Amino acid sequence: MVSWGVRATPDVLAELCEIIAAHARPDMTTPIGGLHLSKVDTSEPEGQSLTSPLLVVMAQGGKRVLLGDQVHEYHAGQCLVVTANLPVTGNFLASPQVPSLAMGLVLRPADIAPLLMEAPAGDAAGERPAIATGEAGPDLLDAVARLLRLLDRPADVPVLAPLIQREILWRLLTGPHGGMVRQIGLASSTLSHVSRAIQWIRDNYAEPMRIEDLARLAGMSPSAFHRHFRATTAMSPLQYQKRIRLQEARSLLVARAGDVVGVAHLVGYDSPTQFNREYRRLFGAPPGQDAARLRGAGHRLNDG
Repeated sequence: MVSWGVRATPDVLAELCEIIAAHARPDMTTPIGGLHLSKVDTSEPEGQSLTSPLLVVMAQGGKRVLLGDQVHEYHAGQCLVVTANLPVTGNFLASPQVPSLAMGLVLRPADIAPLLMEAPAGDAAGERPAIATGEAGPDLLDAVARLLRLLDRPADVPVLAPLIQREILWRLLTGPHGGMVRQIGLASSTLSHVSRAIQWIRDNYAEPMRIEDLARLAGMSPSAFHRHFRATTAMSPLQYQKRIRLQEARSLLVARAGDVVGVAHLVGYDSPTQFNREYRRLFGAPPGQDAARLRGAGHRLNDG
């Protein structure tokens, strides 16, 4: 975990908790573009989900995120930074008495790129993971609090929200995670190159995949591409494709009860036996049983 040097003050966290609790919706959206709020009162494991480049600041409770075989945990006053589309799973550290309260801000290349000319020089090259946690720090939390206050002043949102979001990005770029965040805005960065392959896999997950083709798309040799891909996503391209296939299958099975063989074929599996085995390994139950449980619980899957 990276330290930002100074922990958050209780007063700021208390204010964030109050605003998030008042404005959080089931779909996590807000009137401010790119801003999401979450309120979760259970620690039950979540299903697999696909997260996009995102800053998450935890105001209360915590969350444990699993990417491949890596575990990332963050608590009140800390943040999570994600710089690529990653298949993750996890669970909130929460209860009905002390729900987990958090804000999320989408990290867009078009918003970050203009700031790079003014940000301190940094090395965006090399192998960097696409996920990290650390202390949020007082400057970042202050900007987040001012952004959330706008939810109670909607007339100010069009003018002030873009300015405060820009400040939040600046705090990220000039903080310990600046090297990660820079890569989002640099078209020539390793992350940008690997992201082309990630997007191809997401869009064509059911199609056969050749490392040579993905490497060519990323502008790398096959060996360099494989190394950078694993460093970014904590898994191989084949493992990434498998996760995407199985997550899509899970969503389809909730809507198409009983059609396990058909869904397996739709997501790219020629062998139902292999599909059943890999599905059970990832989700802990056979496809039909898992989908029935999700339908019965009214579980809402998140596709990203």
